[in-house]
Amino acid sequence: MNDSTARTLAKTITWRVTGSSATLMVSYVLSGDFAIASSIAITQLFFNTILYFFHERIWNKVPWGIK
Repeated sequence: MNDSTARTLAKTITWRVTGSSATLMVSYVLSGDFAIASSIAITQLFFNTILYFFHERIWNKVPWGIK
């Protein structure tokens, strides 16, 4: 009862759109500079997408909580 790789990828993409949008907004509010906010959001998008994908794949191997 594990997610397929395609499902993990879809979850990764939708979560990253949500997370990166929030990062962009917060970065803009704090910096007041759209270029800085964009560079922060793009950097975060790249690294966190990779981390989240592997996080999900690892959790698929953990039987805890699955009935």
